[in-house]
Amino acid sequence: MLSRPKPGESEVDLLRFQSQFLAAGATPAVRLVKKGNRRGGDANPEEALLQDHRDVVMLDNLPDLPPALVPAPPKKARPSPGYPLPEDEDPEERLNRHDQHITAVLTKIIERDTSSVAVNLPVPSGVAFPPVFHRSQERQGKSGTSGKRSIFAQEIAARKLSEARVPSVEEVVFNMVPPEDAVTCEAPAPRDQGYQLPGSSHNFQGPSLVTGKGLRGQEAQQEAQTIHEENVARLQAMAPEEILQEQQRLLAQLDPSLVAFLRSHSHTQEQTGKKATEEQKPGGSSVHVNKEEPLMSTSATLALPVTPQKEWLHMDTVEMEKLHWTQDLPPLRRQQTQERMQARFSLQGELLSPDVDLPTHLGLHHHGEEAERAGYSLQELFHLTRSQVSQQRALALHVLAQVISRAQAGEFGERLVGSVLHLLLDAGFLFLLRFSLDDRVDGVIAAAIRALRALLVAPGDEELLDSTFSWYHGALMFPLMPSQEDKEEEDEDEERPAEKAKRKSPEEGSRPAPDLARHDVIKGLLATNLLARLRFVLEVTCPGPAVVLDILAVLIRLARHSLESATRVLECPRLIETIVGEFLPTSWSPMGIGPTPSLHKVPCATAMKLLRVLASAGTNIAARLLSSFDLRSRLCRFIAEAPQELALPPEEAETLSTEALRLWAVASSYGQGGNLYRELYPVLMRALQAVPQELSTHPPQPLSVRRIASLLTLLTQLTLAAGSTHPKPISDSAEASLSATPSLITWTQVSGLQPLVEPCLRQTLKLLPRSEMWSALSPVPTACLLFLSAYYQAWSQQPSLCPEDWLQDMERLSEELLLPLLSQPTLGSLWESLRHCSPLCNPLSCAPAPEAPPSLVSLGCAGGCPPLSLAGSASPFPFLTALLSLCNTLARIHKGLCGQLAVILAAPGLQNYFLQCVAPGAAPHLTPFSAWALHHEYHLQYLALALAQKTAIVQPLPAASAALHHGMALSLLSRLLPGSEYLAHELLLSCVFRLEFLPERTSGGPEAADFSDQLSLGSSREPRCGRGALLAQACRDLPSIRSCYLSHCSPARASLLASQALHRGELQQVPTLLLPVPKEPLLPTDWPFLPLIHLYHQASDTPSGLPPTDTVGTAMRVLQWVLVLESWRPQALWAVPPAARLARLMCVFLVDSDLFRESPIQHLVAALLSQLCQPQVLPSLNLDSPLPGLTSFPDLYANFLDHFEAVSFGDHLFGALVLLPLQRRFSVTLRLALFGEHVGALRSLSLPLTQLPVSLECYTGPPEDNLDLLQLYFRALVTGALRPRWCPVLYAVAVAHVNSFIFSQDPKSSDEVKVARRRMLQKTWLLADEGLRQHLLHYKLPNSTLPEGFELYSQLPPLRQQYLQRLTLTMLQNGVSEI
Repeated sequence: MLSRPKPGESEVDLLRFQSQFLAAGATPAVRLVKKGNRRGGDANPEEALLQDHRDVVMLDNLPDLPPALVPAPPKKARPSPGYPLPEDEDPEERLNRHDQHITAVLTKIIERDTSSVAVNLPVPSGVAFPPVFHRSQERQGKSGTSGKRSIFAQEIAARKLSEARVPSVEEVVFNMVPPEDAVTCEAPAPRDQGYQLPGSSHNFQGPSLVTGKGLRGQEAQQEAQTIHEENVARLQAMAPEEILQEQQRLLAQLDPSLVAFLRSHSHTQEQTGKKATEEQKPGGSSVHVNKEEPLMSTSATLALPVTPQKEWLHMDTVEMEKLHWTQDLPPLRRQQTQERMQARFSLQGELLSPDVDLPTHLGLHHHGEEAERAGYSLQELFHLTRSQVSQQRALALHVLAQVISRAQAGEFGERLVGSVLHLLLDAGFLFLLRFSLDDRVDGVIAAAIRALRALLVAPGDEELLDSTFSWYHGALMFPLMPSQEDKEEEDEDEERPAEKAKRKSPEEGSRPAPDLARHDVIKGLLATNLLARLRFVLEVTCPGPAVVLDILAVLIRLARHSLESATRVLECPRLIETIVGEFLPTSWSPMGIGPTPSLHKVPCATAMKLLRVLASAGTNIAARLLSSFDLRSRLCRFIAEAPQELALPPEEAETLSTEALRLWAVASSYGQGGNLYRELYPVLMRALQAVPQELSTHPPQPLSVRRIASLLTLLTQLTLAAGSTHPKPISDSAEASLSATPSLITWTQVSGLQPLVEPCLRQTLKLLPRSEMWSALSPVPTACLLFLSAYYQAWSQQPSLCPEDWLQDMERLSEELLLPLLSQPTLGSLWESLRHCSPLCNPLSCAPAPEAPPSLVSLGCAGGCPPLSLAGSASPFPFLTALLSLCNTLARIHKGLCGQLAVILAAPGLQNYFLQCVAPGAAPHLTPFSAWALHHEYHLQYLALALAQKTAIVQPLPAASAALHHGMALSLLSRLLPGSEYLAHELLLSCVFRLEFLPERTSGGPEAADFSDQLSLGSSREPRCGRGALLAQACRDLPSIRSCYLSHCSPARASLLASQALHRGELQQVPTLLLPVPKEPLLPTDWPFLPLIHLYHQASDTPSGLPPTDTVGTAMRVLQWVLVLESWRPQALWAVPPAARLARLMCVFLVDSDLFRESPIQHLVAALLSQLCQPQVLPSLNLDSPLPGLTSFPDLYANFLDHFEAVSFGDHLFGALVLLPLQRRFSVTLRLALFGEHVGALRSLSLPLTQLPVSLECYTGPPEDNLDLLQLYFRALVTGALRPRWCPVLYAVAVAHVNSFIFSQDPKSSDEVKVARRRMLQKTWLLADEGLRQHLLHYKLPNSTLPEGFELYSQLPPLRQQYLQRLTLTMLQNGVSEI
């Protein structure tokens, strides 16, 4: 017998079973039968027999098959082997049976059965033709329940009724009127149960469900009536109880869906009958029907502005509920409570007050909900966007765009609860816009693009970034993308940004667009094929100028998102080709003054800006733009001619020329576009020579000033390119080899630029006292100073030139220009205004925008920047930063100028600014705008500190200034954001660990530390282990400390090299102008403990448990530096809570079992522990609050107890750290961990009372109230686990708390506590250990000077004595319970 396949059999087993089955020749258990054609005659042979007896009309002259249009060879069908054709079947009949052509239908016409249909002869008429029917004529005999029928159908029905002599409506109504003494039978109203027991009130005049449909002729009605009579007779013969019982049985047997259908059918008939009965109910003995009155006269009274007439089309049956909208609006309800109401907006996007009363002709009342209120809600606007009318869709999108624009501008403020943008994004507004972009109507597409721009593009962001392009590193920009959690491994930080952009995680690519949009709106939009659609709109539909500008603005926002988004914009098929070809042509028709009908084939400045933003994303993108899209010719075209000579509107020409210069400047930032300099050298010289004349115009034109600043920025980048030496490739990749190409610009080509730029600087500096003119022209002197800095830097890098030449020129510039400038009082006012414009000193100025969803990042500058802000018109930051940059360059090249330039550091405004930055305060919350603003502010701080460091090498700084600069350097190091890795590295190398910035070492700082310890501790220590000696040794070991921190706190090498290339002007090594996403500062706030934390993690990850190399040295350097900061720079550690510092000190004991035994480590930890236990620091020690960098302090303490119990061997310093968290004010969990799980550690806690770092009262007060801990105290005392010679501190603590508990008489105590107190006191009275019994009963006060740690009562107080006597008496009377 063949076996059947089982689960788990492989394909080989199945093939083997098949071979065995075929070899055996067994009969299959299943036979495959092919079904016949459902439409053919074989499927139902009985139907074919019935059709043979029917009358069939044959058309002899009509062929059965249609004529063939194209001659084709005859085909012979081969019969299937399993189904041979029967020999006795006629082929013609088979073909007719399967024929589906129209001729087959015409040849098989079957007449319907008319045997039971009544024949009505036509009514004779006296006229030749019947009268023409007009709809204004009255329709006689029309049924009131005719339904929705046409006029022709109603007339035909009326004629049929008249021909069949059907009674009129009046007769029917009259006959249905019952006599006065008769009982009327009305259909009962349905109830909540959906069913009612049948009774005498039911109408049994006709069948309800059985209609006889399907039977022939009069037999149908007769049979249905017979069945109905039988049912009625049977129901009348049954009692109500039997009817109920039968009903329940039927309901239990029938399908619930069938029961529901029957009930709904009955309910419908009851409603119809009730309505007819109400219409026909008599008002007296008779009813008079007025045929002239229309049907609507019987409906409810409704005040309509017009009265419907019977001659109106489709107004024969008036539905009053559908005419409510024609009524007058109800009166506006005044809000009497604080209940929230739905927000409504006008057609201009304005938020309307709930009680505003506006006229109806404004079109603000076309909504159903709250009809009396003007305006439309967001839900109604959403509904309107899906309308079938294109104008309504466009209007809804336009209103939503206006609402978004006003919301981003902060117009709604506190008037709305919640965020409009959050609500719209959660409701799917993003994909609603995407669907609207696929509309066929151009107006809807334009409105959708406008709304998309309002959503994505903050109007003030682009203006801010354009105005700061010529600042110090003004082209650098943080990506406008959400800051997500970093899920990548640490080794991926070494990848170059271009490689990160190319590598896309598979899970992100497979995620649907809604999920992407929930976290990142831009990624969600790009996943919907948005770029291809925008390209189609630009290329095919040729929209108007406004739509083109909106699309370009959206593309600019997409390019600012990230390098990946910019790459996708670049690689979208035909998108950049369309933009360059259509909106940046090299030849065009002259444009007149006025609105432009079309932007196609006309140069557009926004298109040039898009290319500039794309080029800023990376060096590869810039190279592809210059080479693949022929941008060189277009740059030559738009730069070679002056703006006034371009055949464009003046403002557009100025902006286009500015953007062309900026695009070239961005390309030059990567060392590209150098060949254009030789071609356009005469043009640039001519433009530079015309700058003084343009600056003399009054008032200055803002667009011209920006163009001049952009020209100077371009010359700055070209000068840096000329001074760049041949760089070493960062890696072996193709991108690195491409960027390592030498510059095409030589020093001789740019050496003649300084004589033209310096007069421009002198001309603008004369306007410094005039605040209005200075605010308008400040971008020009800023750009001039940056050019001079780059010029001298490039000049000093020329090996073939004589150093004496540039040194003399620097001295000339310093004497003629810089020193007079530094002595001006107006410059002092600029230093003073730093505090007022600083975002660091004014954290509220960096508050997030009112509408700032986390998935859509923007700078939040919709309302513009205030004048007294970092980016405001009165901001001194750009000019002073450029001035400090030039001074640093001069001081670095010419050491002799350091003393002259040090006057900047003595400016009172700068020192006050540093004092406020160092002072503790709330730091600005890290938002996109605050990150951008702080990035520029940190540039100024770093340049000032770098100048101070260069000056300190030449001449010593005053002690106060040195300490201030050192504190500023420490503060800046912990605040620097990603992208400033080079600055952090330089601070670690220069300012932070230099003896010149620690004046305390030579001004009695160590001696003052020892004296302070003696005053606070009341005892003198050995000079070798005192804090002063430790500080002096730390100053001597400062180079080793710096090396330690450089090895543990330096950023990743790739990031460091990229940042170094940007700040040093090594253009060929600059990968991108996009900075990393500012998730958090580069270094944590507790960076002084960072090497120690690294040691702890390395020791935890070492399998063998051995410590890493040089553990003692690293730990000692960290503790030395932390001691220096605790003693001389305490403000540097204010951001680290004392509890976090204690946790970091505990890591020293967890790194290794022998590290804490080293003498230097012991002295340093003891000094730091004493600093934490200072009276002014101890109150802020809070172990219950969450600590930065620590998940749970109780877990760390439990691990600490394990380590103490294993390796401490009674070390006093280790024990002091164990005892410190056991203070009464801290969590009871810590004390329970020691007395419950680590009782054995009490044997090693032999710290004397005199060495306890805090007062004993911190442990004994207030009295302990945790019953479990009190029982553990008592158990440890009774069992001998806690003895005074083993653990004197905790013995005194346990005795104090047990004594307070057993003599407590709190009436609010629970019964459980009272019982536990009584039993504990009984056990104490019966203790065999007389000394412990004496301590527990006669404890008085804690006193650390006594050997026991507490004072005892010589005699118990009277109250305690009486209480104890009552208890002992009770014990003697009731017997002693077992202990």
